[in-house]
Amino acid sequence: MPDKSDKHGPKVDEEIGRETQGMVSGGHPTRAEEFKETEPFSDDHPADPTAPAAGVREGSPPGMSAQDVEGRSALARLLTGVRYPARPNELIRHAAEGGAPDEAVDALRTLPRREYENVADVAEELGYGREERRY
Repeated sequence: MPDKSDKHGPKVDEEIGRETQGMVSGGHPTRAEEFKETEPFSDDHPADPTAPAAGVREGSPPGMSAQDVEGRSALARLLTGVRYPARPNELIRHAAEGGAPDEAVDALRTLPRREYENVADVAEELGYGREERRY
């Protein structure tokens, strides 16, 4: 019995032999051979990750477009650390000191002179949509 193991008994050796029969004889594929199957593919061109998102997509709350969500998120990143309520000059100074792009600082300069309660308040004044309801 050269093909038998002396670590197991004959009953265990036969069981192991049955389990590996498909891999040895090339019969029906086993779980070990599933990796050899080709994965399905698509001829569609992948989406350009640098292209701006357009229209309503999953995750955009009612009352806001995908551009509104992205713009408000970028604005929130620029204004991280601002203590609210804040006036436009505080927002402008914070953004400029944080290295915000000139377009963003110029947009903040157009804000009416009043106190803003939070980023959503600033974003709404800049023309971004505001969600109709919170989730």
